[in-house]
Amino acid sequence: RDANSKVKTPPAAVFMGDSITEAWGVADPGFFTGRFLDRGISGQTSPQMLLRFRSDVIALRPRVVHILAGTNDIAGNTGPTSEAAFEGNIESMVELAKAHHIRVVIASILPMDALGWRPDYRPAGEVRRLNAWLRAYAARAGAAHLDYYSRLANPAGGFRKDLSNDGVHPNLTGYAIMRRLAADAIGRD
Repeated sequence: RDANSKVKTPPAAVFMGDSITEAWGVADPGFFTGRFLDRGISGQTSPQMLLRFRSDVIALRPRVVHILAGTNDIAGNTGPTSEAAFEGNIESMVELAKAHHIRVVIASILPMDALGWRPDYRPAGEVRRLNAWLRAYAARAGAAHLDYYSRLANPAGGFRKDLSNDGVHPNLTGYAIMRRLAADAIGRD
């Protein structure tokens, strides 16, 4: 709330997300200076992002919203969730953005084949399924799709070892790749 109250000029883009987005702002603060705003909150799932979408995106009047969600839904951070519930939350965020004339960039879920806090679950298959849905939905909805996954994944569906220190979050090299892709997807608005 405090950070939003200090925004005086509409940004080119708001990056809505979880710890991956939040850590991006820490790892690459120069990327989030005025033109782009980081609105990542660690641990959040898509229903939590949907609840704060009005205050953290619509009220700021960006030209573009970059939505990166799904890792914590898959991990079950707020309890078990279905793929259909995740899909509905993404659809709602996109519909809200479009109703307010905000262009949408839907990012793929980043690769992961193991979760340190859920060692019994191997999520690579679910990540692939949801990424296929995100790509198809973006095309149907007239949104841009940003494929981070294919640039960051190893053949097993996990993070390339040189791009992540924990298998879930990018390291500085991984964020540098994401920065170039995001800047291209958002364009020169």
